[in-house]
Amino acid sequence: MKKYYLGIDLGSTTSKAVIINENDVIVGRGITNTRANYKVAADIAREEAIYDARFTLLSNKIKLDMEAKPEFKKYMEDIRSVFQYQQFKRRMESLEKMLNKTVSEFTYANKAAIADKLHEIIENIRPQIRNEFVHGNLGSKNQFFRDIVSEKYNVGVDALGREFYEPLMLAFDKSITPVENEMVQYNFKELVLESMAVLEEKYKGLADQQEDGSKEDWYYAELNAVKSNYKNVEYSLREHIEAIAGEEIHVAKMVGTGYGRALLPFPEDCIKSEILCHAFGAHAIFPNTRTVLDIGGQDTKAIQVDSHGLVTSFHMNDRCAAGCGRYLGYIADEFGLSLNELGPEAMSSTKETTICSTCTVFAGAEVKELLHNGEQRPNILAGLHKAIVQRAMSLIARSGGVRNEFTFTGGVARNQAVLKYVKQMVTDSYGEVTMNIHTDSIFMGALGGAMFARRNISADLPKAGKEVEA
Repeated sequence: MKKYYLGIDLGSTTSKAVIINENDVIVGRGITNTRANYKVAADIAREEAIYDARFTLLSNKIKLDMEAKPEFKKYMEDIRSVFQYQQFKRRMESLEKMLNKTVSEFTYANKAAIADKLHEIIENIRPQIRNEFVHGNLGSKNQFFRDIVSEKYNVGVDALGREFYEPLMLAFDKSITPVENEMVQYNFKELVLESMAVLEEKYKGLADQQEDGSKEDWYYAELNAVKSNYKNVEYSLREHIEAIAGEEIHVAKMVGTGYGRALLPFPEDCIKSEILCHAFGAHAIFPNTRTVLDIGGQDTKAIQVDSHGLVTSFHMNDRCAAGCGRYLGYIADEFGLSLNELGPEAMSSTKETTICSTCTVFAGAEVKELLHNGEQRPNILAGLHKAIVQRAMSLIARSGGVRNEFTFTGGVARNQAVLKYVKQMVTDSYGEVTMNIHTDSIFMGALGGAMFARRNISADLPKAGKEVEA
């Protein structure tokens, strides 16, 4: 029986899971929002990693075809995205029921009209989201159910009169958390077959469309190959689906880490500090890493590592969320934006507004005053992002500075504006050093946990300072 190893990083804002095989190769990744119910978040992340692992096993079965034939590669990309849509669709059905139930219990005089407007919004956003999953790349842009729905829902609510704003937003706030906290287990084979049916419809439609020259040549090469030969791919996959769906993903050992690790139902020897795990995970991807910066949801850590990926020193801020993911979430709420919109808007600034406050709450008040005084929102956001990185750079300096290769981990590493200022400030302070920003940066802690699980080694943190802030 093949053995696999699981790492779970239970963060304050997101929970991640990584599954590796006996050769340290990542076979599955899973991510979800962290909810009030930490166990559910960990379970969902683990289940998502298992689904992803099955797709990896399925891809391995047709590896030679994927390398030689563009239609196989394109088809596998598309079926993963449509599989995500099938999962989303089932959770969306639960949310619709919960929204209708919530509205039915309202005491507003215009309750019937509110219910009608709710139905109108749902009917509008359902096909939009389906189209973005099936024909776009929504699954790769946004992996969180709440964010996908709320972005479309908020647009729909904003288009209505003021009389509907409060009740419809209240309905969403009361309904979304119970739905997110549902532990839904999907049938892999069933969803894959449903996804194949959706793709058949998609490719038949594409075969009738004319190329408009708006895409690159490689895109049309892949598209033409798959829309003409998708039946061959489908036939090859059907030979393996039954076996892959029934194959046991035997987790020989698991390690939990992250801000909420103490809440995981793991034995004590299967719990590791997130500092150790981020360092180990970063070193696994980039063996020459000697300095790691992790900006998470609740704290920021500057970590120095040795040639084995073990921590030699670190400095962290864990007493205030300013400069972390939750800080960005707070600012996004203040501006009525999604987290995904913060970075791009900050990048459109003409200057960086100076933000004086270091406290999250006070910074929020300062932002409101700046807006009242006519400062442009992109400039304020640029100033906020720059301030976040300045705080992180001070931690790096206290931990020992940047040594050799520098690796940036954590969910905030996906924010383009943060990346811009990190690259700028590291270069200004330490010269031209190799900076590693990986697409899996948010999974580094979970990967480190999985690596510890496979090696079954113990490691302790050295003594370090903590920056105490109010």
